[in-house]
Formats: sequence, structure tokens, C-alpha cells
Amino acid sequence: MSKLKLLGCIAGLIGIACLMGYSQEATEYVSPSEATPKGKAPKMKVRLLNPGEATKQYVVIFYQGDEAFSGLLEFAEKYHVTSAHFTAIGAVNGATLGWFDPQRKMYKKIPVNGQHELIGMSGDIALYKGKPVVHTHMVLGSPDGTTFGGHVLDANVSPTLEVMVTDDPVTMQKRFDPATDLTLIDPALK
Repeated sequence: MSKLKLLGCIAGLIGIACLMGYSQEATEYVSPSEATPKGKAPKMKVRLLNPGEATKQYVVIFYQGDEAFSGLLEFAEKYHVTSAHFTAIGAVNGATLGWFDPQRKMYKKIPVNGQHELIGMSGDIALYKGKPVVHTHMVLGSPDGTTFGGHVLDANVSPTLEVMVTDDPVTMQKRFDPATDLTLIDPALK
């Protein structure tokens, strides 16, 4: 094989490798606006714990196979939640967490495979452009005691996830922050 053909083959392989690396890098990150799955919690059950109160307390229970993040969004839409905070415990079999990279203005995906204890999940719900937005983080425990944590992109419940939600009587609004490409709660907005 001539040196020219050999150099051409090497350059082609380098080009393919670069494209593969770019493609892998592109799938390792997700923009904040693309980080919301929908309609994946068909077994979710909700109960209002204190009817008639201005500050409502809900229990939201997810079951085997439900995806918790989309379920929380569905809950917020169905129950007209405009400002809330929540905590949760349970377990998952697979999740995707995110670490916000301020340089890229994107979440770096952290895939968590297999069964894990949900040690803690906390978050809030506020409105952006009239629709509820869920923001939540979680810490997951592995069988050996190591942990994973970050922004929740998806969490596949197994066998259950118990969420305690406090729905506040005052609406909280989010605003778009161009410096980060995130929607952030702005207490001054009414």
C-alpha cells in the first residue's frame, strides 16, 4: 500500500473516531429544556392529607415501573400546584442524574444502573410561563454503601417511592436566566 493511501486511511480512521467521540459527548449532556420526561407514571397514587387547609399536604406514592420525575410533573399539573416543596424516600432500579456544567449550560448525565436505595430526594415546584416546573435532586445508595447524587433527569421506581409534598398557598414564579440557560425561582415575581 502506498504511503499516500496509508495516510488517507489513517486520516479517515481519525475522522471516524472524532465523530464517534463527538456523538458520545453529545449524548452525555442534555440541555435543561430537554430534561423533562412526561407521562411515565401510570400507577402513581395521590392523597390529600388535610382537606380544607390553605397549605395542603399530599402524599404521592409511586410503584414498580413508574418514572418518578414525570409523575411529579403530572401531579403538579393535575392538582394545580403553583408552589411546593417535597421530600421522598424509596428505591429505584436505574436512574439518570445530572451534574450542571456551567461552561456548557447543560447537565452532564450520570447513569445509575441497577437497584439502589433512595436515601433522600428533595425539591420544589414553581411556575414558569404559567406551567409547573419540578426541580429535584436525589442521593442514591449502592449495595456497597457508595452513593450517587445529582439533579434528577429520570428515576425508575422499584418497588416504591413515597413523596411528601407541601403545597404552599402563595404562588412562586420562575424566570429564565440567560447566564445559565436555567429557569430559576425569583421571589420578587408575583
